[in-house]
Amino acid sequence: MLRIGVIGYGYWGPNIVRNFNAIDGAKVISLCDLNTNVLGKVSKLYPATTTSTDAMDILSSKDIDAVAIITPVYTHFELAKKALQNGKHVFVEKPFTSTVAQAEELVELAAKKNLQIMVDHTFLFTGAVKKIKQLIDERELGKLYYYDSMRVNLGLFQHDVNVVWDLAPHDFAIMDYVVPERPIALSANGEVHYNGLEDVAYVTVYCENNFIAHFNVNWLSPVKVRNTLIGGDKKMLVWNDLEADEKVKIYDKGVDVETRENVYDLLVSYRSGDAWVPRIAQIEALKAEAEYFVDCVENNKTPINDGVSGLRVVKILEATNASIKAKGHLIEL
Repeated sequence: MLRIGVIGYGYWGPNIVRNFNAIDGAKVISLCDLNTNVLGKVSKLYPATTTSTDAMDILSSKDIDAVAIITPVYTHFELAKKALQNGKHVFVEKPFTSTVAQAEELVELAAKKNLQIMVDHTFLFTGAVKKIKQLIDERELGKLYYYDSMRVNLGLFQHDVNVVWDLAPHDFAIMDYVVPERPIALSANGEVHYNGLEDVAYVTVYCENNFIAHFNVNWLSPVKVRNTLIGGDKKMLVWNDLEADEKVKIYDKGVDVETRENVYDLLVSYRSGDAWVPRIAQIEALKAEAEYFVDCVENNKTPINDGVSGLRVVKILEATNASIKAKGHLIEL
């Protein structure tokens, strides 16, 4: 039985506690939150779970094997570091840390202590992303050309991070997981309109093999959009995460280019074949992720969303902030 302590019971914390408690091989035995009213609710829902307003009660407890950190990003480093120093595995909400240096230190510490870090990139465990990963690995789309993502809605404004750090970690982590080409540079632009932090941003990431990715994140959109397009030389894919059933569609469309001997003009023909909808497994992503965390800890397996993958996402986030401040200056990764 993996004994888990949870720090933070705000927006996402209840989902974390519920899913870990639903697993046969795990149990949330202690929870910490600064809000005593929240702790009262926890005691009613989970009478066997001890509660506290002091995180050190969990971080230093010899009865706890792993700590789930569900708190604002600026607190992640210190809490995760203390957990690792006390011999505990770490499950931490995205984004991993506030800086690349912090992420690197935690990755090094976890390796030294032989402990697992899992960053909560829940989308990697959805049926849609698993299917997209499978299609790309099987070369169904062919050579990849581009990744185009739009994640916009009205709010929710954050007080500690801008729209990139709030929304883009999802898409950066998904691209990192499904696309084999590694990022080499990026350029970003964003603007502040309300709370002193960028609420609209556009990020262009340049990758190996002429692969390019573009991300549009926005807290000021009149509509909620969760669309991703991935194009290859064989087929193209559209993922609409707001669709109830047909989330992923594959289009047999593309461009065929030929050249004639001694003729410089390109001969371009457009290919338009069938479109089809692959079967997507119905998965409760967070439950699957929680089960995977327990499996990785018990069997000493490296998670796909480990500290190293979390570090790669933080590198892109940090470079994005630097480029925005420099009005779109190209930042090498």
